Amino acid sequence: MSDIAGQKSSLTWATHISVVFLVVIWLVPTIGLLVSSFRERDQISASGWWEAPFSVELTYRTRADSEPEPVDGGYRITGNIFETSEVQEAFADGEGRITAFGDSARAPGGYEVGTEADLGDGERLTVNADGSYTYIVPEEPRRPPRVYFEAASPPQFTLDNYRTVLTADNMDRAFINTLTVTVPATIIPILIAAFAAYALAWMDFPGRGLLIAAIVGLLVVPLQLALVPLLKLHQTIGIGQSFMGIWLAHTAFGMPLAVYLLRNYMAGLPRDIIESAKVDGATDFELFVRIILPLSFPALAAFSIFQFLWTWNDLLVAKVFLPSGDASKVMTVKIADDLLGSRGGDWGILATAAFVSIAVPLVVFFAMQRYLVRGLLAGSVK
Repeated sequence: MSDIAGQKSSLTWATHISVVFLVVIWLVPTIGLLVSSFRERDQISASGWWEAPFSVELTYRTRADSEPEPVDGGYRITGNIFETSEVQEAFADGEGRITAFGDSARAPGGYEVGTEADLGDGERLTVNADGSYTYIVPEEPRRPPRVYFEAASPPQFTLDNYRTVLTADNMDRAFINTLTVTVPATIIPILIAAFAAYALAWMDFPGRGLLIAAIVGLLVVPLQLALVPLLKLHQTIGIGQSFMGIWLAHTAFGMPLAVYLLRNYMAGLPRDIIESAKVDGATDFELFVRIILPLSFPALAAFSIFQFLWTWNDLLVAKVFLPSGDASKVMTVKIADDLLGSRGGDWGILATAAFVSIAVPLVVFFAMQRYLVRGLLAGSVK
């Protein structure tokens, strides 16, 4: 009796566990990016995002810039490392704790705190955990001596990364360019693919089966294979690197999935409705506009979500089919070239830029996500 239709499956628990597992896999990196977007670069490099609420041990260097005072056998410099000009900002809240110190970048933690280190040539250095130090030198120094130390730095969260990304030169222009590319590159393939899908689903003509097979085959062709030939074609016909060129490129790359998805959905629509409309004298165009399109809205919405996300987050196609000038850069190119080009290891900027760039796609996704599953399952049940 376990196979009776409508009876709840005994493997429901496995489905729930699988869904939770997939959600966690996607959610954990997203949370990590969000936390990292508010952290400083040094702290990101020193510890994982899950350690953000705790102190991080970092290496610093500064100068003992207090005034030297004469003592027997030389000069003495005393003060607090946390109050020196080079590191004062990093320990503004006064919660730092030194764990080791040294006199060179090769061994910044070569000596234990609280001990007197013999640095040679009569120089002696003592650094305590609270940051207080004593530096003994045989002669009056011409400039403050260097001190290297390792300290447990308190967690620091900042909005500087967001200020850097949002106030970058011409970032507002890049946002407008991204919309200029994404909106037409989403609408154009939907319009063309909808007509093609209707023809493949409800019109009988020679070679129909071969066209469907070719579309399925094009789904597995990498777009990288077509970049150079397509760019040469654009240059030959006179559109070159331009917004028109990138619109047509995204249309070409998105067309196979659009036609396949819409065709499957339209082929699953009730045949009685189509035949009744034809009996009443409806032409193919009237049938398509008044019946097929309204009923196919879930599939149209599903593809528009995918196409919008792919186009908005695209970097490769934008680099190939848009001019390199700052006036034509989209957000992904702007972030990659201008913000990260000179900051290869600045993960804080990268994480922040990721969240800034996904703001609009998230709005689109949550506004239309109820149609996504219905559209993707189109044609699976007759």
